[in-house]
Amino acid sequence: MRDFLIIDGSHGEGGGQILRSTLSLAAMTGRPARIENIRANRKKPGLAAQHLTSVRAAAMLCDAEITGAELGSRTLQFIPRRPVKAGDYFLDVAQARKGGSAGAVMLVLQTLLLPLALVEGVSTVTLRGGTHMPMSPSYDYVHDVWLPMLARMGVRAELTLERSGWYPVGQGEVRLRITGTRKLLPLRLEQRGSLRLVTGRALAANLPVHIAERMASRARNILEQAGIMTEIKTAILKAACPGAGLYLTAHYENSLAGFGGQGERGKPAEQVAEEACSALLHHYQSGMALEQHLADQMILPSVLCRSESIFGVERITLHLVTNAWVVERFGLARIDIAPAAGETGLVRVLASEVI
Repeated sequence: MRDFLIIDGSHGEGGGQILRSTLSLAAMTGRPARIENIRANRKKPGLAAQHLTSVRAAAMLCDAEITGAELGSRTLQFIPRRPVKAGDYFLDVAQARKGGSAGAVMLVLQTLLLPLALVEGVSTVTLRGGTHMPMSPSYDYVHDVWLPMLARMGVRAELTLERSGWYPVGQGEVRLRITGTRKLLPLRLEQRGSLRLVTGRALAANLPVHIAERMASRARNILEQAGIMTEIKTAILKAACPGAGLYLTAHYENSLAGFGGQGERGKPAEQVAEEACSALLHHYQSGMALEQHLADQMILPSVLCRSESIFGVERITLHLVTNAWVVERFGLARIDIAPAAGETGLVRVLASEVI
């Protein structure tokens, strides 16, 4: 087939981000894609429930013809049949697997957001599944960091938490409202400015209040000893199963950065706080604008701008390099990743073709 793009899912970090980026870009460009060796570098390769939900979500946006959309599949063919269309969409990760799933809905949201942000009209997306999951962005991170950073580029989206969902049951729910725009502004963040404040939420679902209070107290003590002002609140949530976590946002003069610690059975509340604070302080000491997770998540929106984006990153990760590789496979941008002191670096994104 003409312009059929083959993507090797084992390239670089070889995880789910290759799949999600490819789905978003294929939907936006209308270019057919075939992804092989899906999640080849993971303990359980192939499509898991959250990845299968992302495939179905992207297909809904552009009425794509899909082959290989089943659990465990290592090859997927995705052929858009019409331009992305604004509308009302509903997806439940639990429907992707018999017996349900607590798959991370924030990753499904990231697959959908940019395609819907670039079409005229208002879209609403309701997602059910895990909202605060290990090894994925939490609702708090997306709401407090990722969406506000995208808003600076012109993306208009509002996210609300209807019900939290934790491992291993999930059953949380979020609602996203997107007002489409045709033009995004470049991201220029060579300097982050001074750190003004760290805000945060210590959450406990179906657990005693003292767990949230201990996470918040330990985080305040660590950060205040480092001379950092804090405003950390506690919240007790209802959910389908117990869960706990601490989610921090660093408010710099020109940027935002997010960090989290996830509770689990047998882990002290204080350790959760220490993990989140350690990540925050490491980024603070790097002097760079974007923390390592946000850096690779800003590649795709930067490709959609009409002029150059540039930003300093705390760490040049394999995730970042791999996401840049996917974008360049579509021929949409030239991305230069220049190492700096330590593991830091400077990223320049110059779109060669605006979608």
